[in-house]
Amino acid sequence: MQSYCLVTALLFIQLLPTPLALYPEVDNLFKVKDGLDDPNNVLSNWKLSDSTPCNWTGITCSPPAGDDAGNRTVTSVILTGFDLAGPFPVALCLLQNLSFLSLSYNYINSSLPDSSLLNCSSSLTHLDLSQNLLVGPLPSLSSFRLLRYLDFAGNNFSGGIPPSFALLPSLEILSLTANLLNETIPPFLGDISTLRQLNLSYNPFSPGRIPSSLANLTNLEILWLAGCRLVGEIPRPLGHLSKLTNLDISGNSLTGGIPDTLSGLSSVIQIELYSNSLTGTFPAGLSNLTALRRIDAAMNSLSGPIPDDVFSIPELESLHLYKNQFNGSLPTTAAMAGKLLEFRIFSNNLSGPIPANFGKSSPFMFLDLSGNQLTGEIPKEICQGGVLQELLIFDNYLSGGLPQGLGQCKTLTRIRLANNQLSGEVPASIWGLPHIWILELTDNSLSGNIASGVAGATNLTTLRIAGNKFSGYIPAEIGSLSKLSVFSASDNELTGPLPESLGLLPELKQLDLHNNSFSGVLFKIQSWKNLTQLNLAGNNFSGGIPQELGSLSLLHYLDLSRNAFTGEIPIQLQNLKLINFNLSNNLLSGPIPPLFLNEVYKTSFLGNPGLCWDLNGLCSAATHAHRKFFWLLGVILLAALVGISLFYLRNMNSRRTKKGMDKSWLILPSFHKFGFSEYEILNSLHEDNIIGGSAAGKVYKVVLRNGETVAVKKLCKEKDSKNDDNNQEEALGMIQHKNIVKQWCCYSNMERNLLVCEYMANGSLGDLLHRSKERLLDWPTRYKIALDASQGLCYLHHDCVPPIVHRDFKSNNILLDAEFRAKIADFGIGNGKGPKSMSAIASSRGYIAPEYPYTLRLNEKSDIYSFGVVLLELVTGKPAVYPELGKKDLVRWVFRTIQQKEEESVIDSKLDLCNKMEITKVLQIGLLCTSSLPINRPSMRRVVKMLLDVRTESKSSGLLSNLSKHSSSYFENDQESFA
Repeated sequence: MQSYCLVTALLFIQLLPTPLALYPEVDNLFKVKDGLDDPNNVLSNWKLSDSTPCNWTGITCSPPAGDDAGNRTVTSVILTGFDLAGPFPVALCLLQNLSFLSLSYNYINSSLPDSSLLNCSSSLTHLDLSQNLLVGPLPSLSSFRLLRYLDFAGNNFSGGIPPSFALLPSLEILSLTANLLNETIPPFLGDISTLRQLNLSYNPFSPGRIPSSLANLTNLEILWLAGCRLVGEIPRPLGHLSKLTNLDISGNSLTGGIPDTLSGLSSVIQIELYSNSLTGTFPAGLSNLTALRRIDAAMNSLSGPIPDDVFSIPELESLHLYKNQFNGSLPTTAAMAGKLLEFRIFSNNLSGPIPANFGKSSPFMFLDLSGNQLTGEIPKEICQGGVLQELLIFDNYLSGGLPQGLGQCKTLTRIRLANNQLSGEVPASIWGLPHIWILELTDNSLSGNIASGVAGATNLTTLRIAGNKFSGYIPAEIGSLSKLSVFSASDNELTGPLPESLGLLPELKQLDLHNNSFSGVLFKIQSWKNLTQLNLAGNNFSGGIPQELGSLSLLHYLDLSRNAFTGEIPIQLQNLKLINFNLSNNLLSGPIPPLFLNEVYKTSFLGNPGLCWDLNGLCSAATHAHRKFFWLLGVILLAALVGISLFYLRNMNSRRTKKGMDKSWLILPSFHKFGFSEYEILNSLHEDNIIGGSAAGKVYKVVLRNGETVAVKKLCKEKDSKNDDNNQEEALGMIQHKNIVKQWCCYSNMERNLLVCEYMANGSLGDLLHRSKERLLDWPTRYKIALDASQGLCYLHHDCVPPIVHRDFKSNNILLDAEFRAKIADFGIGNGKGPKSMSAIASSRGYIAPEYPYTLRLNEKSDIYSFGVVLLELVTGKPAVYPELGKKDLVRWVFRTIQQKEEESVIDSKLDLCNKMEITKVLQIGLLCTSSLPINRPSMRRVVKMLLDVRTESKSSGLLSNLSKHSSSYFENDQESFA
């Protein structure tokens, strides 16, 4: 019997050789699973019942090298994008035949000391831990002799690059992009002779030079050092990298000239030098670069003429040289650039005429010569190539008329010729270009009529023709332009009544027709629900002011001065929140609506003989003494009635409160010393003390007996949150920071919590920025608010243990004290077990990061996106979601507007543009924070640093000047999601 059992057991073992061989790997993989938080349950098929892991998610098995017996072992672990959270799973290092490991796009959140990887397989050839939350110094990796691919991008590694990296004899790809590395770029990287890609961009390295030793990397194909705080000159030996295809050293503080040795980069396709401090002339000899398609040397201080041979580069598609100091005239060879599709040399000192055959042989798609000193006429054959989409030559000295050929260029989407000396009639065919969406002819001497063929411009959104000599009527066909948003035709000689079809434009936001000779009666407004600005000053309009204007809820600029309007001022205009309001110098009569009876509005009504009220300068108060008497009497009676009603309501509320006081209130451990009781708080919770609220509960202003003022939040409890809510309030109350709203204490009973906080006299940023007190926020105040809020959020993310994710960061949760110091309120806390344990989503529309619908996860990167939205609010003055933006939220609107126009077009018109540089930099930081990819968003520590750098010298933070362009590229990667 014993021998029979023994034979059976041996037979069973022979039938299952593989499971026994793989048992240690199964055990180690289960240690990996147990150490990670798996919110999406993607590792659910990792089961002990399966003694072989070869069919598990993310696991690949194959025979180890040199094994001819057919045994299979784990050689690859790929757990990319599974939202796994927790420390680095060191058990993976016990898989002795592992050669390929990828844990990218997760929430691995530990440090990575050398000991973590000490026992890892020496067979490892591919290690990808990018786009996680790893911190601390980079590990040495000295034992990975076979490693070819190393990607640690998008983490929070700090310190320097270990010298041991130079000892990796097989390394081909090294990517450390977007970390917190803060030493200099080490010269020993030039010793890794096998390198094909070196990506170190967007790290806050200590200022240092580009190591000349990188020229030793003869196999290098990609060198990406953008935003690395580099200084000094570009090393001449870099021109010896004959295999280099992509050179990007943009967004630094490099000085000196562009070395002519770059003409030796025989394989280069793209050269990015923009946003540095390069000087000297643009080098000749680049025509030798037969594969080059893009050069961008914009935003430097280059000077001199543009070399002829630049336009002889056979494959060149894009040339960007704007914002330099080039002088001289355009080379005649520019007209012969057969492959050049994008040609931008704006904001220089180019002079002379545009070559006569410019465009005849060159199929330009994008042509930007604006901001120079060009003279002469626009070449007649500029669009003969038949592909021109953008013609931008504004701010020059061009003369003559618009060429007839432009009207046949059906591909045109943008024509911007403002601020020149153009004259003559605009060809009728130009008005009706089918794809044009911006036609800007402002400040020239153009004449003639607006052609009825404008109806063909069905995509037109912006029509600017102010400051010319246009005459005649506005054609009725303009009412067919359903996308028209901006129509500016001021300072012309236009006549006649406005066509009623103009009132049918559903997307119209700005209508400026001042200083013309229009006449007649204004039609009833029908479809201007999006209108924000209406300026009809300096015409001959008559009749009454349409009362429908009072229903345009977005209208904030209204100027009807210097006309012949008659009748009374419509009382409906009181519904508007007007920043600029002018009805002066008309024939209006009757009373002024009560809301406007203020000295602030006095100049809005001057020059109307029939208007009379008790405003000094309009008429004599004695003339209307009886009217004043009855008005004052009415006010007194109304005040008395309101006072009696309030007294009655307060008395009733007090009785209800006393009845509710019988329910026992528990005071949680107090956060700070205080000198009031729950009864003093409860007795003050009247309806007339409400100062705000949300779905979570109401907020009351309570003045205590000692004269201090506090805010009280009455929060209803959820059914299953008895102790959790109290524990959370206790934890939040222990947080102390100058930019966090202080919480004094919390009272709790079975139904609700009463959270007593410090009172913020100026309310929320959202209310102040977007509602009645918006004039108070000048740019210095907005910048200080941004900096304060960033420091508060940085404290929550980096200085609290465990880190706190706000979950609902928005302008309404940034409160301002009497000195306009900003403090963060209404944040939530996790329990330290990673993203899975974060409380349910509380984010508001317009602030929610785009990845949330796919991941259903909120983390620090979500908060950073929301913070970026707040920065865009501060710059644009617009809320995160606003009817004027159409179907887009603020982020998409800003991005699309900048793509179509310039950064200045999104800046709040109420801001003083003397601060334009600072405003633009904050805008760029906001765009970076709202990148569609979480990994491209900087940490809050980096955001605080960048905001502090805004007020230093413009070149003290080379990263800033490059943010806008790269954040745009992040959006372009996800353009389908923004359609």
